[in-house]
Amino acid sequence: MRELQFERSGRLAWHERDRPVIVDPHDAIVRPFIAGRCDGDTVPIHRPVSRALRVGMALRLVDPVVGSICGRVPYRGPFAIGHECVAEIVSLGPGVTGLRVGQRVVVPWAVSCGTCAPCQRGLTAKCATTTASGGTLAAYGFGAACGPWGGMIADEFRVPFAEHMLVPVPPGIPAERVAAAGDNLADAWRAVVPPLAAREGGSVLVLGGGAKSIGLYAAGLAVAHGAGVVDYLDDDAERRSIAESFGASTQEGQGGYDVVVEATSRASGLRRGLRALAPGGVCTAVGYYFATGTRVPLMHMYATDATLRLGVSHSRANLPGLLDFLRRTGFPAERVTTHTAAWDDAPAAYTARTTKLVLRRDPLGDDSV
Repeated sequence: MRELQFERSGRLAWHERDRPVIVDPHDAIVRPFIAGRCDGDTVPIHRPVSRALRVGMALRLVDPVVGSICGRVPYRGPFAIGHECVAEIVSLGPGVTGLRVGQRVVVPWAVSCGTCAPCQRGLTAKCATTTASGGTLAAYGFGAACGPWGGMIADEFRVPFAEHMLVPVPPGIPAERVAAAGDNLADAWRAVVPPLAAREGGSVLVLGGGAKSIGLYAAGLAVAHGAGVVDYLDDDAERRSIAESFGASTQEGQGGYDVVVEATSRASGLRRGLRALAPGGVCTAVGYYFATGTRVPLMHMYATDATLRLGVSHSRANLPGLLDFLRRTGFPAERVTTHTAAWDDAPAAYTARTTKLVLRRDPLGDDSV
């Protein structure tokens, strides 16, 4: 069977691999038919960063944790890529009773068991069971350092702990709407919805341009959840237009925001976001900050009682609330998609310099339940 693999910057290709099989009674085999390209995947695709990151780690300019996630030589190909998808179940282990063959499901990017202490606390990307062998993360699409799971842009792949991992798509939701629910859309959700719930009608600033789709999802979700002000700042005219279509302003306000989403993936953006907070505000950073010496304005944060949150997205924990919201409201998350391509064209399409790529192929059958 085929699996999309990253070979080097600007080059991906289909590779043959063994067809997955049930190895545990609680496994499932799924066939993805919609796949989103995570914002983070563009880092090695659009820039030859592997050597620079390796040298940076050797010189202690890049945090060594990068190696534990992306490999001792970060992003060295070939490795299977892709970790956002909507799939249909094609087979189930005998221990899986709460799912059925043919059901359409969202597959979270991080592999988790659902029963360990971190999972029970909602820290599903830090599952103690799946990282027990010493890895920092257990995930699809990052290479061997994150486990043997492969990537999601494949004919089929295996999912362990299926009744926990696989989240059914509610009836009536188009698959394209939840293409990024397994990572980027859920990441935007956690950056906006919980802090706004504690600050009803609060003001939101999104600094976009790095984590491109996450920033747009965040702007749209902020408007949809009743934020009094939503300002989206970005140098890209197309993304500004998408943000405006959600009801966000693309003009900077006077500062004093209750919630800031830092999606520039730059240290300067991080400092700017923190300084834009109102007293007691929350800034969530959703990008990558590779350097060991990223500076933040601690005294300013102290004076304004600011909170900085950053870390991997625990998408499995957020999926039930997110999918129920989409079912109830019809929130058009697919508006963020800027390029849709045929599944077979994935090697070329995945290199596109576009905000949000979605790959699609026909599902095997209808899922009317």
